[in-house]
Amino acid sequence: MFRPIDALVALWPGPGPRRRRGVLVVRMDGIGDMVMFRAALEHYPDAFGVPKSEITVLGCNSWKPLADVVFPGFKVVAIDEHAFEKRWLYRLKVALWVRRQGFKTAVCDMFMRKTLTADTLVWASRATERIVCAPFVTDKTRAEYAWYLAKATRVIDTGPYPTHEGLRHFTFLQALMGIRMPPEIPAIPWRELPPLIPKGAPYVVMNFGSNEPGRRWPFDQFIELTKQCLGAGLRVVFVGAGQEAFAKPVLAGLNHPGIVDTIGSLKLPQLVDVLKHAACVVSNDTGPGHLALGIGAPTVLLAGGGHFGCFVPYPEQIRPPKAVFLNAPMDCYHCLWRCPKRASDKDAFPCVAEITVAAAWRAVEGLVQPVLPTEAR
Repeated sequence: MFRPIDALVALWPGPGPRRRRGVLVVRMDGIGDMVMFRAALEHYPDAFGVPKSEITVLGCNSWKPLADVVFPGFKVVAIDEHAFEKRWLYRLKVALWVRRQGFKTAVCDMFMRKTLTADTLVWASRATERIVCAPFVTDKTRAEYAWYLAKATRVIDTGPYPTHEGLRHFTFLQALMGIRMPPEIPAIPWRELPPLIPKGAPYVVMNFGSNEPGRRWPFDQFIELTKQCLGAGLRVVFVGAGQEAFAKPVLAGLNHPGIVDTIGSLKLPQLVDVLKHAACVVSNDTGPGHLALGIGAPTVLLAGGGHFGCFVPYPEQIRPPKAVFLNAPMDCYHCLWRCPKRASDKDAFPCVAEITVAAAWRAVEGLVQPVLPTEAR
């Protein structure tokens, strides 16, 4: 059904070549991907010879609340990527908006992407230059990608699977600029505000949620780690959205003054403020974990093996200095999260569940050692 809509948009009258200006950057991805891309974006004005104000980042609603702080100077337009994929009228509205802007250049350097989302938006722009990176292709998607790649004016190879995204962004930039571009540690700018958490002992943030149940370290292991932290004199702040409310009775049952429950009460910018002042953040491989890394918070990130090395762990040349990545090596890594080893799709992937509490505590202890109470060192 979407094919006729996309064809209609492509045929819709738009500005002529002489009236085209500006750069469209298509980023149909999650919070973590945004964090990994942000450092490279800072070089786009030089790469395309335009000011920041003429660069439009077309992103997702999931990180829209952060845009004003994270992307100063750039224009950010956020859409509901899920609605774009499923609702024809919304798709038509968004695609026509892109078409009418008259961008001179449209860019997408997402290696793992959906053609009917990211590539469609690049094509809909009908920009004079349409530059994309070579994507991750399977036998199932080969024909579809071939069609869209043929519509690009330039396709840049950023390396084989499983090259890390943080490296890919700078390989893409290097090809654009024709000069050597050393990769940079993923980082995002963030505001300086007083701590939201009341004064007291240093705190460890537990981010135990994830959109994919398989990537969630078992909650009882988070609780065991919490007890270790409390025993060392640290406070523990639990964060999460409404879907993590199941944890509230468990936390109340622990009845410990060092536990701070913020589940369901923080907006996304407030969550980043809490992460920024943490002595340590322990997180599943999900958006808040990468936000913590992006703002430089000491972070223990629990990683699985579905596409190990593509997003986590960060390679040494771009690993933040206070980052620890934990994983349980298994022979079945790179299954692309098609795991046959779990009993149900609600269970954690074995490569995540088998990360031990002892390993997590050693990582936390190493990061918080300078701020631990004297008697706990």
